[in-house]
Amino acid sequence: MMHSLRARLLGWLLVPVGMFVLITGLMSYDAARETAGLLQDNALLASARIIGEEVNWENGVLIARIPPAALEMFESPYQDQVFYRIVKGRADLLGGNPNLAVPAHAMPRPVFYDTALDGQPVRAVAYERELYDSGATEPVTVIVAKTQASYRAMLQTLWRPQLVRQGLMLALAVALALRGLALELRPLIRLKEDVADRDALQLEPIWIERLPSELRPVVDAINQCIARLKLHATTQRKFIADAAHQLRTPLALLGAQIQCARPCGHWGPLLTDALAGVRRTSGKMTEMTNQLLLLAQAESSPPDRTPVRVDLAAVVSCVLEGLVVAAQRRQIDLGAELTGPAYVSGSVTLLTALVTNLVDNAIRYTQEGGRVTATCREEGDAVLLQVIDNGPGIPAEARAHVFERFYRGATYAEGTGLGLSIVREIAHSHGGTVALKPDVEHVGLVVRVRLPRWRD
Repeated sequence: MMHSLRARLLGWLLVPVGMFVLITGLMSYDAARETAGLLQDNALLASARIIGEEVNWENGVLIARIPPAALEMFESPYQDQVFYRIVKGRADLLGGNPNLAVPAHAMPRPVFYDTALDGQPVRAVAYERELYDSGATEPVTVIVAKTQASYRAMLQTLWRPQLVRQGLMLALAVALALRGLALELRPLIRLKEDVADRDALQLEPIWIERLPSELRPVVDAINQCIARLKLHATTQRKFIADAAHQLRTPLALLGAQIQCARPCGHWGPLLTDALAGVRRTSGKMTEMTNQLLLLAQAESSPPDRTPVRVDLAAVVSCVLEGLVVAAQRRQIDLGAELTGPAYVSGSVTLLTALVTNLVDNAIRYTQEGGRVTATCREEGDAVLLQVIDNGPGIPAEARAHVFERFYRGATYAEGTGLGLSIVREIAHSHGGTVALKPDVEHVGLVVRVRLPRWRD
């Protein structure tokens, strides 16, 4: 299972923030409920006291008059219903709704309670007052109750802005966390892109300046691994170059000995054929050794070498002059289309090897009587080299493999399978690219090499 570092960091940031918002939201709700309840209870108590003040003795009888102000204070757009009950002693009704519940115990102070009346939940207060007349004392209980519509509306009015603010805070925290993660993870993304975009043979250390301190140990470990790989690759290339170089002398000596042995004596046809086979094998081994040396030289060519201006068009012309005999031997029309100098930055030796391999491959794999044309011209900031032939071409499924070492797409012509590998390595070492495509008439092959143009 793949885990996203961004998602996990976001979770660690947002879970505490979400819990904080949830807890503060609940606390805000409790505070709003307490405030709304307190305001409602104060209004009920004020109404009960106003009513209680209007209960008096008249001619030895308790008379309760209900002032309009006692009930008008509950007016609101929510149309709450207000109920009251005035009781003398514990059961003698002086006025109001007889169904309104009375607390069962004595009330030394106002009592607030929740009850129900006609199936509706109401909030009530019971306020008791002692009345004196001619030495007689009579307790009077005033009860005022109201429905809860205005209470609920007040609760929403107090709590909803808090809820909106908390939601906005959470949304802002999410937005800032996402933006912060995007900004702070950029070095990690750049590091990933730096590693992913590297060529397989680019074994230079990763630049660690301006990296966060948390990433530097990781980059240091990667650089140590790159250093070990570079040492191993350098040792391997040196071994291949040394081995190929050491093989050149005995192979050259073997070829000379075979040349000397051919005119000597009169041998039978079997021995003559065997000697010819040895000569062909020796020549092939010599060619492969030279190709291996050239491949090792291309791979070890430093990308930061001192730039040298090379006229690639002149290189093409020189290579074609050297291969014209091989083309005539196979009756191939070898030509060039050069529009003038085309300067690039590079090595004359390696670029000559690049053009030689491309043209030599085209001559080898094009049928007798075919056509091979090399073109070279400047295109914007690049120099485009093309080798075009009208041979059998390369199947689409094989084009992805022809740059592999020792891969041969066809067996009817002699070769080492290293030519296009050398071309790719030389092009990459010069900051260029190589591409294969069929000719416009879908006959033959076009090899395109694009190299950066020389800048004065």
